[in-house]
Amino acid sequence: MSHPRDLTPTSAAPLFSALGDRTRLELLLDLCNGQPRSISELTQGTGLSRQGISKHLDVLKEARLVTSERIGRESKYTVRLDTLSDAKRYLDRASQQWDESIERLRRLVED
Repeated sequence: MSHPRDLTPTSAAPLFSALGDRTRLELLLDLCNGQPRSISELTQGTGLSRQGISKHLDVLKEARLVTSERIGRESKYTVRLDTLSDAKRYLDRASQQWDESIERLRRLVED
């Protein structure tokens, strides 16, 4: 299991870029049930080719959002919860900074 990492804007950009595509978000949701899934399984019902799904999975893999394991003749993909946790912590930090800025502005306006 990986240790949490603090994302910087530079390290967070590829992660959030990968999350910025509807198809990749749908693939992640499909994988969030915890069951490893093959490209064939992930392709069903998408209207995309296996090659198209494979390219999206490559982007997710490069962003550390999924991992794959060879099982027999197929690769099975699973979501990386540690990376999703990293993203959540990053967004929580940004949200906290906004909350603090809004609070400073509120105090300035009310004083």
